[in-house]
Amino acid sequence: MIIVEKSLLNHNPFLHIVKKSIQQKKLPLIIFTHGFTSTKENNLHYAYLLAEKGFRVILPEAIYHGEREQGLTERDLYGHFWEIVIKTIHELNDYKEYYVEEGLADPEKIGLAGTSMGGIVTLGALTKYKWVKAAVSLMGMPAYEEYLHWQLKQMKNVGVTLSFTDEQIAEQLSVLRQYDLSHQPNRLENRPLLFWHGKKDPIVPYELTYRFYQSVKDNYSKKPENIRFITDEYADHKVSREGLKAMVEWFEKHLLQ
Repeated sequence: MIIVEKSLLNHNPFLHIVKKSIQQKKLPLIIFTHGFTSTKENNLHYAYLLAEKGFRVILPEAIYHGEREQGLTERDLYGHFWEIVIKTIHELNDYKEYYVEEGLADPEKIGLAGTSMGGIVTLGALTKYKWVKAAVSLMGMPAYEEYLHWQLKQMKNVGVTLSFTDEQIAEQLSVLRQYDLSHQPNRLENRPLLFWHGKKDPIVPYELTYRFYQSVKDNYSKKPENIRFITDEYADHKVSREGLKAMVEWFEKHLLQ
């Protein structure tokens, strides 16, 4: 039986999914982050399949989302995008610390994953946390600075008046640089990393993600099995069944064996 527990950590809501029969054991841990404007509950199907394999799964709620929403419109929320990403990266460590200290997570078998914004969070977290042993990005991308420039261009193209000054943009870029994996690919250290991305994605450009993969795959020459990129030629901004299965198999291979 798979159980779903609704819990709080530092006043922040999250879901804890695990097999009841092994609930009190030290298990491999996966923290799975949801996408922009989504909620933790929307990723229960990912968590269920991982829990079936023997993982303990945490689904955090990002700030301004779901139970943490503060009445912002989607347009207002967009102005907080990078604040949400960076705050979520920092909060990931709280979950890891709690479950390791409680003896419920194996510190040598911890994985991160996420969809869209959650994939972006996952890739940024790889610049900060050596405790991440394997990761999966579903429609995410690591090039934070480039993506901010792309976002600003898109906003101008659709006639959105930017409320940011040049100084504010420069300050934001300076902050993002610290989490931008494309500027510090050495932080990967050959850790297992899987990408899944639809080629027709209009929200998170496929090209930014694939270009990064191409730039780092040769660094994995001694462990080529530790990096993989799955391209869906027809998908837009929605993960396919193949992507879901590939994620589960990736963590099975790299955290259970």
